[in-house]
Amino acid sequence: MTEITRRAYTVSGADEPGDVLRERFQQEGYLFLKSAVATDLCQSLLADILGQLEPYIGVEQGSGLPVLSGEPFFETDTVWDEVYPRVQKLESFHRFFHRQELGRLMSLVAGDDHFVYPMKMARIATPRKIGYETPPHQDAHSHHAGPTMAGIWVALHDVDHTMGRVTVLPRSHLRGVRPVFEAAGVGGVQCEIYDDETEWHVSDYECGDVLIFHSATVHKAEPNTAASRARISVDTRFCDYGAPVFSTNLEPHHGWRIPGLDWDSIYSGWQRSAEQYYWRSYPNLF
Repeated sequence: MTEITRRAYTVSGADEPGDVLRERFQQEGYLFLKSAVATDLCQSLLADILGQLEPYIGVEQGSGLPVLSGEPFFETDTVWDEVYPRVQKLESFHRFFHRQELGRLMSLVAGDDHFVYPMKMARIATPRKIGYETPPHQDAHSHHAGPTMAGIWVALHDVDHTMGRVTVLPRSHLRGVRPVFEAAGVGGVQCEIYDDETEWHVSDYECGDVLIFHSATVHKAEPNTAASRARISVDTRFCDYGAPVFSTNLEPHHGWRIPGLDWDSIYSGWQRSAEQYYWRSYPNLF
């Protein structure tokens, strides 16, 4: 059996020269940015999300970390389908990725004129569900994405090695889009991992840390082996404005399978209109 090794992420700074960051992104397939989003902004969104996850997930006394209150659940099961539409309807959840702070981070790899996908995703990784974590995959396959699309993932709280960290296979994007096969876990498919690819990059996360990754970078979630702590994170996809975007990326996350989870229901009751239906005029869909 091939021995797998783990190495800490290469840390980047949002204040580094843009050409340096873009070159590192193209070479490594990711940027790991420490404390790139203000703690209070992350904590505010986390509180909003946790308010929708009651009574299944609460807050651990002392640490303030999310903690499972009952039986574990996973993406697409009954409990998840109950709480996830509530999260999707949060205006603060969708607005988060349209804030100036997040826009500056996306511009590091996509330029100032970029398109933020309307599909926003909240990840709820509960403990004691080993085997249900997201397997190795490429967004180039799952999002039908071109080479200028990237993912941006934000830690809303500290995440240690027991809580299901996101990990990437560095430089895997340089080998193109890979064959996939059926697999257990979120998404239901896994991409091929070559025999010489044995070193994964991963680190513990602190609140406000950001991971930006290339559409063809292989990434996965580690299992949540904590006793009771859950991992809550948020992510979306973006590209340079005008790049081809597959039409399903304009739909709500899991709107295709959860009855009533559509944009009209999500936007109902929002105070701002700027983040509503902005995607309808996007010029290059397929």
